[in-house]
Amino acid sequence: MVQWHVNRTITIASTKPASIAVTLADSFERQIRDRAFKPGDKLPSLRELAQHHGYAKNTVVAAFELLVSRGLVEPRRGAGYFVRALAESKAAPEEAGSLGRAMDIVWMMREQLKSRPDALSVGDGFPPVEWLSETRLDKYHHKVVRTGLGALFRYGDRFGYQPLREHLVRKLADLGIGAEPRQIVLTHGANDALDMVVRYFVPPGATVLVDEPGYYPLFGKLKLADARIIGVPRLADGPDLEALEALLPAHKPRLFFTQSVAHNPTGSDLAAGKAYRVLQLAQKHDLLIVENDPLADFKPTSMPRLAAIDQLDRTIYIGTFSKSFSAALRVGFIACDADLASDLADLKALVHGSSSEYCERTVDVILSEGHYQRHVGRLRQRLGAATDNAVQLFESMGAKVFARTPQSLYLWATLPGVEDSLQLTRELLPQKVVLAPGRIFCLDSAAVSPWSRFNVGAVVDPRFAKALQAALRQRGA
Repeated sequence: MVQWHVNRTITIASTKPASIAVTLADSFERQIRDRAFKPGDKLPSLRELAQHHGYAKNTVVAAFELLVSRGLVEPRRGAGYFVRALAESKAAPEEAGSLGRAMDIVWMMREQLKSRPDALSVGDGFPPVEWLSETRLDKYHHKVVRTGLGALFRYGDRFGYQPLREHLVRKLADLGIGAEPRQIVLTHGANDALDMVVRYFVPPGATVLVDEPGYYPLFGKLKLADARIIGVPRLADGPDLEALEALLPAHKPRLFFTQSVAHNPTGSDLAAGKAYRVLQLAQKHDLLIVENDPLADFKPTSMPRLAAIDQLDRTIYIGTFSKSFSAALRVGFIACDADLASDLADLKALVHGSSSEYCERTVDVILSEGHYQRHVGRLRQRLGAATDNAVQLFESMGAKVFARTPQSLYLWATLPGVEDSLQLTRELLPQKVVLAPGRIFCLDSAAVSPWSRFNVGAVVDPRFAKALQAALRQRGA
C-alpha cells in the first residue's frame, strides 16, 4: 500500500507540468474561439503568466507551443505570441450553425446582444444609440455617490431603492395608475420582472396565454418553466377578443402576458374599447393580466393601459428604463397588489439578494432633474419622425405594414415577393444586414412567416434599401 502510494505520487508529479500546459493551452484556445482574443491580439507574456499563476516558465512555453501546433497563434521574434487570423475562420462554422438554428430563441437573443459596428441590424429591439447618448450617464456618477456612499457597499432594500420607488409612484400616476411605494418592486430590467412573475405563478404544466406574435424572450422563459403556452392572436388594435373569449373557458389559464402599448413585434396599440372588454373577460374567468410596457416613455401618457383602468386589481404592470435611458443600467420594476409585491420582494431577495442600488440611484438622479422630461420629449419627436420616414420607405417598396401608429419603434411588415422572411434573412446576412424574421416571434418557430420586425430608427439607413433591392432583384421579385 505504501509503495503504491509512492508510485502514484511520483507518476502524478511527472505528468503535472504537461497537464498544466495542456490545461493552459485549452483555456487560451477557448478564449480565442470565443473571440475574447481576436486575430492579431497579443497573448500575455511568458513572464506575466508565470508570475501571476506561479507556473514554471517552461510550462508556459509548452502551452504556447501547443497553441502554435494547433494553428491558433504564431510567435514573433522579440514581440511575443499573437493570435492568427486562422482562428477567425475556425469560428465560422459556429456562426453558420447559428444561422441554421435561426429560429432558436437563444440565437435571436445572441444576435440582439452582439455589438458589430460593421453590421446593420434593422430588426434591433433598441432605439438607436444616438437617441440615448444625450443622457450622458457619466455626468451623474458624482451625484449618485453624494446620495449615500456608505449604502453603495451593501445590499439594498428587498423592494429596491425607496426614493426611486417614490419617483415611480408619480410616474405611474402620469399614466393613470395609482400605486404606493410598497406596491413597487425594483428589478434588473423588465426581463427580470417577467422572470420573477413566471417563477412565482407558473408551476410546470400550468397554462398561460401570450400575445402571438409576441415577445420571444418571454416564450423562452415560459418554455424553461415547462408551461403550456397558448397564443392569443394579435390584431392591429389589440388581442383578438373572439379568440380570447373562446380560449378562457376551454383552457382556464391563470395568466395572460400582453403588451398594450407599442406592442413587440407589431408596434400596435390597444384600443380603449377593447381594453375594457379584456378586463371584463379577466374578471369573469378569474384571469390575472401581466402588462409589460417597456416603451412607455416613447408614447403619450394618455394611451389606454389595462393597469390604469383596472388599478392593479387583476393586473401586474411591468416597466423598465432600458429603452429610454440605457440597457446597461438594468433597472425595471413591478407594480402590483401590495401583498403580492411583498411576496415578489422576498422572491427577489432569495434569487438575487437585491437589485443594483447604484443603478437605481442613477435612475433616481436622472428623474430628479428637469433634463429627463426634455429627453423624453426629444425621444417622442425622434420616434414620430422616424416612424413617418420608415412608413414612407415601405410604401415606396410596396410593402404591407401591419399597424400604423404615429409613434412606433417597431414596424411589422411584409415585403413584396417574400413568402419566408427567414430566407430573406439568409440572403441579406452576407451584406451585413440583419433582419428579425417573423417566425421567431411565434410559438411555432417552424411555421413559415412572410413577416419581419423592423426598427424604424434603423431601416432609414441607406444600406438597408440597397441590400434589400439587390436581394429582391436577385430572386426576381
